[in-house]
Amino acid sequence: MGSVFISRAIPGDAPGLLAAAGHSVEQWPEDLPAPRDALAAALARSDAAITMVVDHIDGGMLAAAPRLRIIANMAVGFDNVDPLVAADAGVWLTNTPGVLAETSADFAFGLMLALARQVVASAADTRSGGWKSWTPTAFLGTDVHGATLGVVGMGEIGEAMARRASGFGMKVLYASRTRKPELEDRLACRWSPLDALLGQADFVSLHTPLNAETHHLLGPTQFRSMKPSAMLINTSRGAVVDQDALVAALRSGNLAGAALDVTDPEPLPLDHPLFALPNVIITPHIASASLATRSKMAAMAANNVIAVLEGCEPYNPVNRPLHPRV
Repeated sequence: MGSVFISRAIPGDAPGLLAAAGHSVEQWPEDLPAPRDALAAALARSDAAITMVVDHIDGGMLAAAPRLRIIANMAVGFDNVDPLVAADAGVWLTNTPGVLAETSADFAFGLMLALARQVVASAADTRSGGWKSWTPTAFLGTDVHGATLGVVGMGEIGEAMARRASGFGMKVLYASRTRKPELEDRLACRWSPLDALLGQADFVSLHTPLNAETHHLLGPTQFRSMKPSAMLINTSRGAVVDQDALVAALRSGNLAGAALDVTDPEPLPLDHPLFALPNVIITPHIASASLATRSKMAAMAANNVIAVLEGCEPYNPVNRPLHPRV
């Protein structure tokens, strides 16, 4: 029997799965993340933890939690925990691949449509009494069908985004560390270096993980290379984009709009200049937020925990400790 800390209330019955396997469960009771000291204390008294992307765990916290055997991140991304640091400490790190790609791509594509057709701005104007009559010049948007989509990061979510684009007759370019000929044949998409992609795309959708290589992947140089009519969609991580450079590009007219489900930091302060720009949509990191998907993510995290506490390898390892804790 082990003690499992869950760092937030989560959908589905992950606590029930853990209890049925004989483990005790402690959940952080508040809506906001646990402060660092409280998170460290919870890890120190636990054998396993199910964590969220906002729970930053470092080597010092792992050293102070000698019982901890696994961190099961309820996300595909794991920039909140260094896999190598966790492995050196003998702690498994897992994620939740394969269950959120379609839901996240639905949302990214929806953001693109909403931005292109001014859905958010026109709805807000209507609610405030701005709709006086039909007019041929109000909220003129940009066509999505037939446009060129640039997908940056052709993983599961990027591929799902490309599939949706094919239904709209879009030309799809992708930039990815690994070229995927089979995918190019199947989806009629084309690999492109990032700089060339940015110069051709009408819409650029980011689906890359955050790491040292992708931090501020889009900055002043990249925004200057984009079409003034182009629009950016980011559902990956906020720090993939240099936000100061993004603000400058939007203000100067070098970029037509941006839809951001992720920011740096999160949440973005309400006095941040992005909120003052009419051609920006900001949502609260909800790309994977369907009840079914988040429930599957929680169950996957719980099953990874159960496997490790039963002395087995987890189903979805991100790292591989040389000497796992027992």
